[in-house]
Amino acid sequence: MTTTEQVREERPSARPARPDLAPAPDTAQTRQFISWATLAMMTTASVANLRPAPSMAIYGLAAVFLYLVPAVVFLLPTALVSAELASGWTGGVYRWVSEGLSKPLGFLAVWCQFAMTIAYYPSLLAYVASTFAYVVDPSLAGNGLYIAIVIVVVYWSGVLISLRGTKAVAGLAGVGLVVGTLIPGVVLVVLGLVFLGQGNPSAAPMDTGHVLPPWTGLASLVLIVNNFLSYAGMEMNGVHVASLREPGKQFPRAMAASTGLVLLIFILPALAVSWVMPGKDLSLTAGVMQAFQGFFDHFHVGWLTKVVGVLLVAAALGGMLTWLSGPSKGLLIVARQEGYLPPVLQKLNRHGVPRNILLAQGVLTTLIALLYAFVPDVSSAYWIFSVVTAQIYLVVYLLMFAAVIRLRATRPDHPRGFRVPAVHLVAGTGFAASLAAMLIGFVPPQQFGGGPLWRYLLTVGGGLLVIGFLAPLAFLKCRKPHWATTGHREAAAVE
Repeated sequence: MTTTEQVREERPSARPARPDLAPAPDTAQTRQFISWATLAMMTTASVANLRPAPSMAIYGLAAVFLYLVPAVVFLLPTALVSAELASGWTGGVYRWVSEGLSKPLGFLAVWCQFAMTIAYYPSLLAYVASTFAYVVDPSLAGNGLYIAIVIVVVYWSGVLISLRGTKAVAGLAGVGLVVGTLIPGVVLVVLGLVFLGQGNPSAAPMDTGHVLPPWTGLASLVLIVNNFLSYAGMEMNGVHVASLREPGKQFPRAMAASTGLVLLIFILPALAVSWVMPGKDLSLTAGVMQAFQGFFDHFHVGWLTKVVGVLLVAAALGGMLTWLSGPSKGLLIVARQEGYLPPVLQKLNRHGVPRNILLAQGVLTTLIALLYAFVPDVSSAYWIFSVVTAQIYLVVYLLMFAAVIRLRATRPDHPRGFRVPAVHLVAGTGFAASLAAMLIGFVPPQQFGGGPLWRYLLTVGGGLLVIGFLAPLAFLKCRKPHWATTGHREAAAVE
């Protein structure tokens, strides 16, 4: 998950903190039109990365199938539906769900969009820690205490930087995307092709008998849930549909191109990892570095492993810093308008950053991160937190798909720059796929490590229930009229 590129306006100070909360420009003079190719690249940049490669490399050639299925039933419906909603209603997912369903459900949607980061950052930083271990000492990649320490130190360092309102962070993340994702991805695939071209056998079977994953029950398909999270974030690019000259023609073209690019970036590196690393030896957190080390050792340039490790860490940290305050600002805007959060959580520091929300989020993230020190298998912990993140984020998509169908029925004549063809089929497919992914997420994968089932269900179900539902319900129940601090009271909230 990386930040989306903003559409430039004449007044830089008016640039919103979140793409999905950006107000639509009122006139052509206050915005610049973008081409469909530009939008396609923006979408690709906001979705594609190398982090999911190890989890799919376990399946070898079947990874192609496991990426294509969620692309058809989730990625495309999400892109199309968010485009219609964004071209008709500004304000992001809160406005869409509020208009289509209700304001409390709108708050639930924007809350889950924020709350998923509580579980997301521990899983992201576990990947960072395991990757960095290959720069200092590869044996640390499976050490839970080391992972926990890195998560806590790096996360709070990011909070301190974000509290200062560093503007250069977004630029660093953009450079990190190219340097730490696209270049290493191309290198990984090229090395893999050369490796096979030299006559070396693939670690994973590549014949037609392995196109589909082996069926051993629901657990054999659980890893597909991780792909839903990999594709998450498409709804944030729908806001840019208003910047296309011919949205009805250009947006589908941009989505088709970006979908193809995203699939290539996800599928080819996953296959390359499977060529050199047997599934039984693959770490879900350090699998990419395992593959690079295997390739570089084979070609007698092992020293490059540390270089690639630094690049991957830089890309992940750049994305984390850019996103660290983004979701919190999105929640803050809605909370101030409607009074959903108490004033203490609406405080801004002198840089305009929601300090107290970040600090509260940091405490919860730290407590989750410390679990790595007590879970014997780092890969299992990484997978659990990834699933919790996906479960919470899937709530947003369930509400979004329901909202677009309701709005078509209740407000069919409302102006929209883009209309989804066969909206009931498209949104219904996305809703069904999201619900199925959520249910499958409660089934532990074969790679879970043999841990007790009750522990897995308690962690995943408890995380979804407490973070995704009970927390926003508590805010709604305790909501007070004077909690709304927009307008002239906004300045009083700044310290």
